[in-house]
Amino acid sequence: VQLQAFGGGLVQAGGSLRLSCAASGRASSTSTMGWFRQAPGKERLFVAAISRSGSSTYYADSVKGRFTISRDNAKKTVYLLMNSLKPEDTAVYYCASDNSGNYYLTAMWDYWGQGTQVTVSS
Repeated sequence: VQLQAFGGGLVQAGGSLRLSCAASGRASSTSTMGWFRQAPGKERLFVAAISRSGSSTYYADSVKGRFTISRDNAKKTVYLLMNSLKPEDTAVYYCASDNSGNYYLTAMWDYWGQGTQVTVSS
């Protein structure tokens, strides 16, 4: 499975961005998908995940109510709509697929995209 994340950029606090992650390869349209983020000098942290059908979603407490994860299986793409952005949301955002356990653990995900930078200015 290959994942390509894009859509990052520079935005002012309070603004919005939508990230996309396009998947290709074996079973890429039927995998659990997720987003993580990593700020400079920090560990990679869970942001959101979505089930294969899209009927179940999961969020980190820090983004709940502001971020929305969704997917379009026909396009093999997962999205992360980020509203009310804060400077502390600044990080490289990574998409991941094929989860085999706890969504919060990076080790439970098999495939990773290359990351896209999100910078929120105050």
